[in-house]
Amino acid sequence: MRYITARKRAIGKGSAHTGTEHHWSMTVSAVALAFLVPTWVYVFGHALGQDYDTVRATFARPFPSILTAMVLVVGMRHFAKGATMMIEDYARGTARKLCIIAAYSISSVIVATGLYALVKIAL
Repeated sequence: MRYITARKRAIGKGSAHTGTEHHWSMTVSAVALAFLVPTWVYVFGHALGQDYDTVRATFARPFPSILTAMVLVVGMRHFAKGATMMIEDYARGTARKLCIIAAYSISSVIVATGLYALVKIAL
């Protein structure tokens, strides 16, 4: 027979037993975005307002295009997880399921559209 205190059983587990993992995932993506977004704004700011050929030349280089792809993917993943957490707090039943599906679908469509546009510009 194991003698484990209630505190020992609860450490690292939320009510769904995934709270710590979800919080850690959101923290990691937030820190990643804290470094990615200012760098991306700097790169994008230099391309903003330029003619089409200059923008294509900028995003044809590996660093700006990879940075843009990373901002899209990490940002939309962070959005989807954050929206899911908010929806889980305030919605119940079928509405909850539909809203979570909609949040993930919207973020997936934005990522796919953004990556497609990036490839079209870069190539």
